Amino acid sequence: MNGARRICVIGDELVAGVGDPKALGWVGRVTARTPLEPAPLVMTLAVPQETTTALSARWQAETALRFGPAPTTGEHHLVIGLGRGDLAAGISLARSRLNLANILDVAESQRLSTFVVGPPPGGIGEPEQQAELSGAFADVAHRRRVPYVETYGPLARHDQWLADLASGDGHTPGQAGYGLMAWLVLHTGWHRWLGLPDDAA
Repeated sequence: MNGARRICVIGDELVAGVGDPKALGWVGRVTARTPLEPAPLVMTLAVPQETTTALSARWQAETALRFGPAPTTGEHHLVIGLGRGDLAAGISLARSRLNLANILDVAESQRLSTFVVGPPPGGIGEPEQQAELSGAFADVAHRRRVPYVETYGPLARHDQWLADLASGDGHTPGQAGYGLMAWLVLHTGWHRWLGLPDDAA
């Protein structure tokens, strides 16, 4: 494990792959397609239906336990998998933006390389609200030059994604939906973020 990169993935049930019969989710699929040597230590830290307010309060303590002391080689990486919990909790768009901004600013101060995956469509809130939330998160990330994966736009009218949601609980996708999320992550700067050729996807 010496020299292996440590990647902490924080977020809600989507980063844990809830609803995937193969128990891989998008994180497992992306990890399997990430040709790093030695293999990275990828740790998911999920809380179901979590808001950005709760995430902002817990992530530092939880990732510090997994990152440990600064490595002699490699880097510590933080992936933020954003969900739709803020809509269910009635959190304002301004507060959602501020919560993400605070996480990114603290991560930068700790010299963590950070990558953000936006919330996909489904379940909670009206489509317009979901689109606005994703757009707000994207703006915060882009202003800080942090890679952001837009999942709402590409999946909002994707037949396979919608069918996957409809066949489950309407909130979390199944095998096909997580595969679509993984594809978007892999083709939106994931390998470049890790210093790998883009054609590695």
